[in-house]
Amino acid sequence: MCGLSSETATAATPTELPPCAGWGTDPIVATPKKAAKKAAAPKQPGTKKRRGVTLQPTALTAPEVPLAEPPVELAEAIAAAGGAVIGAYREPLGGHALVFASLPVDKVEPTPFQRDVSDAHVRKLTVAMDKTRRFLDPIIAVHEGEKFWTPNGNHRLTALKELGATAVVALVVPERKVAYQILALNIEKAHNLRERAIEVVRMYRDLSRFDDRKESDCSLEFEEPLLVTLGFAYEKRPRLSGGAYGPILKKVDKWVEAPLAEAAKEREKRAALVLELDDAVSEAVAKLKARGLQSPYLKTFVVARINPLRFIKGEPPPLEDLLPSMAKRARGMKTEGIKVEDLARTGGAPEEE
Repeated sequence: MCGLSSETATAATPTELPPCAGWGTDPIVATPKKAAKKAAAPKQPGTKKRRGVTLQPTALTAPEVPLAEPPVELAEAIAAAGGAVIGAYREPLGGHALVFASLPVDKVEPTPFQRDVSDAHVRKLTVAMDKTRRFLDPIIAVHEGEKFWTPNGNHRLTALKELGATAVVALVVPERKVAYQILALNIEKAHNLRERAIEVVRMYRDLSRFDDRKESDCSLEFEEPLLVTLGFAYEKRPRLSGGAYGPILKKVDKWVEAPLAEAAKEREKRAALVLELDDAVSEAVAKLKARGLQSPYLKTFVVARINPLRFIKGEPPPLEDLLPSMAKRARGMKTEGIKVEDLARTGGAPEEE
């Protein structure tokens, strides 16, 4: 046993101890304790790096943002429509030119592919503008023929018209393609699944007339493949309960790697499969209602019962096989043993109608 006097122990350094008899002459080096891991300091707002974001912004300083002259063709189009250029500048991220202008309200229209106006939303805006006597949120506009399209300002435009205003201030974008990309930038009001799908299919129809890109090349505009399929289905059945089928389509629906005009044929087929499944699910729901079972989640309940994806590990079957098999299950579904308690355990929001 090696002993240390109190003096020796005191004199020894924390990392080196004197040799002990029979243990060799090399000193024993004590391993220092690991330093406690410091908690990472919380990142300051605006410094977080988002996954998938690769943008390298311009180095424009605040005094360099204004433009002395607006783009000539755009300024001429604004004047021809009876509007006036207020100013021009380069937006600080990509350096793209924008024109701040006043436009006659009767020369501004919504894009033909955006969602329909919500009367409740317009009323709220109209009342707010009436109380404040101010319009402080310029719309976005793109030049289209003899008029201008607004891809994200239809509610504000409608409210201005109801209040009797004859002019609207707008940020006019030279590139027409922004009219299709604006959905990705629009956070004015959350779209529900139906609204998003209808906007996407309207965009799809419009772009397919002159754009030969593949669907995947339009992923910014269309967001997800399921929105395209549901949009085509909503065209045939406006009151489709798309929310009941959205989670399934999210797992099995893919982009059609073909030009839009050609891919539309495939989308029609997929939409037809969704409607066929909806018919079968509706039959099962009718059987449940005939037994006196009532719930806002009936379709969700039936779809959950016939959905095999929860039991499948790995790659799911293709949409073309899955949806017909689910429709077959729905038609053969035994409803006699289903109880109210079974329905009560169904979670989620009611299906959209």
